[in-house]
Amino acid sequence: MLTDESGRVLAEIAEGIGVATNNVAEYRAAIAALERARELGARRLLLRSDSRLLIQQLKGEWRVKNPTLIRLHTEARGLARSLGDVWYEHVPRELNKDADRLANRGVDEWLASNSYDEPAPDPDLFG
Repeated sequence: MLTDESGRVLAEIAEGIGVATNNVAEYRAAIAALERARELGARRLLLRSDSRLLIQQLKGEWRVKNPTLIRLHTEARGLARSLGDVWYEHVPRELNKDADRLANRGVDEWLASNSYDEPAPDPDLFG
């Protein structure tokens, strides 16, 4: 959710991304927000997330080791540089209900439009 300084909602993003880890989903959400902020002409942005990993990595305080996250991190940092001033803030999940609602809506819409069947467990694991 993108808001202006007064809290007025400028945009909401709810996109399903398919099967992915939580960390990949957090990065994809941040990238979508950064892209939308750039489209709206933002020059300053406070990116808030309940993912401590995402925030600490984007701040440069934690290393990024996973190859997929390295690629997403590079993309997010490039987008942030294109905006100008970007700050990052970790917020507890219970204070991030709007983002959680949008994430759930994106997942629900993706599941409704794709016939996703959860893979069956490997029978050898239970033999």
